[in-house]
Amino acid sequence: MRPRRPPLPRLVNLICFLATVVTTLVAGTLLTVDDHSWATLYDILRSPSYWSLGLPYSLSIIVILGTHEMGHYVACRLYGIEATLPFFLPSPFLFGTFGAVIRIRSPFTNRRALFDVGVAGPIAGFVVAVPVLILGLSLSTVVQQPPRGETIVLGGCLLLDLLFRLFFGAGPEVSVNLHPVFVAGWVGLLATSLNLLPIGQLDGGHVLYAISVRLHRWVSRYGCPVMIVLGLVTGGYHLVTLGILFAILGLGHPPTLDETDRLGSGRLLIAVAALLIFILCFIPVPIVLSDQGR
Repeated sequence: MRPRRPPLPRLVNLICFLATVVTTLVAGTLLTVDDHSWATLYDILRSPSYWSLGLPYSLSIIVILGTHEMGHYVACRLYGIEATLPFFLPSPFLFGTFGAVIRIRSPFTNRRALFDVGVAGPIAGFVVAVPVLILGLSLSTVVQQPPRGETIVLGGCLLLDLLFRLFFGAGPEVSVNLHPVFVAGWVGLLATSLNLLPIGQLDGGHVLYAISVRLHRWVSRYGCPVMIVLGLVTGGYHLVTLGILFAILGLGHPPTLDETDRLGSGRLLIAVAALLIFILCFIPVPIVLSDQGR
């Protein structure tokens, strides 16, 4: 029997989590005061009493990202697959986090396990992100006069277009002062759509491999250059970056211990639901600099 590898120290998880709490609190405070100058950032770092302003954003984004990764973690535990607790990744830039990850330390037992682990995270994160978006929109306000000067505009998707029309009677072209809680939900949608890309070992890649090894190989091979071209054409340079990264790291997927099992019609319906979530959440151009923000 192969000896069980010792788990990574949970102290690392705790340190990463606490660091992410701090960076997202600062990011949420900056979003709340609507001033990203270095002077304001210095004031916030010097006076933690400001951080309470960023608490709604910080709590929202940590819950979304944490739920996504715990979906993977719980599915791993159900199948006896060794995995670490989530590692939150702090960031000093813009949103205060690079996301969260878990490390799976043993092979997938079969294709059903691979499918369930892969799809559990995005669906769990999406289920939490949608009510956060709705709460954020309910706290947002329409502005009569768009802000002057260059502003950062968050990219839209089909789901956001629908929600904007539901709340404000118009699409994303309406000028809205977006609440930081909405921004947290938007980050959750972006993370969900990127993870559901059906290539390599992303969550969508796990799902597609579980469905068809041949289809995964074909989509990964041709999807990578398509991402790069699409990113260059639309200005979605995150797709260019991902495409180049996967081209360098490789697009293969390790086999499961048992490749003979079938998923069944129930899991195929869940795969269709995951595809629908991807279509609703896909944001071609996440951030645009514009003279008029919404």
